[in-house]
Amino acid sequence: MNQHVLITGAASGIGLQTALSYAAQSAIITLVDRDEAKVTIAAAQVVAAGAASVSTITADLSSPTAPAQIVLQAWRSQPIDILINCAGIYPSAPFLELSAESWDSVQNINVRAPLLATVELGKLARHSGRTASIVNVSSTAALRTRPGAAPYSTSKAAVNMMTRASALELGKWGVRVNAVAPGFIPVDSSANPVSKEYADAVSKNPLGVSGTVTDIAQAILWIAGPDASWVTGTVITVDGGSSTGSHSLPLSWESTE
Repeated sequence: MNQHVLITGAASGIGLQTALSYAAQSAIITLVDRDEAKVTIAAAQVVAAGAASVSTITADLSSPTAPAQIVLQAWRSQPIDILINCAGIYPSAPFLELSAESWDSVQNINVRAPLLATVELGKLARHSGRTASIVNVSSTAALRTRPGAAPYSTSKAAVNMMTRASALELGKWGVRVNAVAPGFIPVDSSANPVSKEYADAVSKNPLGVSGTVTDIAQAILWIAGPDASWVTGTVITVDGGSSTGSHSLPLSWESTE
């Protein structure tokens, strides 16, 4: 039977490319996004790419009940084999302008939503005796923050630990939980716009090549799939080596030779 893949944040960027990649494997795909018009357009693209069938769910994942509801709704059509928690927001928030509301808005979508979706799928897997694979989309910002990114970087650090905690708790029921942490990937997203200056500054890496959404989708498919069947609780960094260090630093001392 074709695998059923549920993807949040699926109307554009990494989420959409992941859906297109699964479509090429003739998967059954449920796309979740808060933008009904965009996710409908995305669904047509995924159908054209070869998906066995495509369903859409419009949901605001900042709601405390929405994550469990989308998992339940998708499961009723066919049990979920793979959950990709890709939805996230990246506001630019100067530190001294942070408030409880602005902080919580990021944590609720970036951390609470994937956690609650994972909890719900874990319950369903346990009760049904089925296995499942879950991939959270994290970020290298979990390791190295930037001005204005305190809420986002903190949320992704939490996602990394939540991934490990989920893997520990759910492994006994055959549920694997992993994360993929992209470096900077240019995407066309009205929810997470960035300036050209910012993109130029953060896209530098040792390989000297910009990453693409396809690079991230390929990592997601691998770690979610059978070739990684003994991998759980792992965060894979996909960033062209940018997290290894910086070329902008001078030599610590000049050689006299």
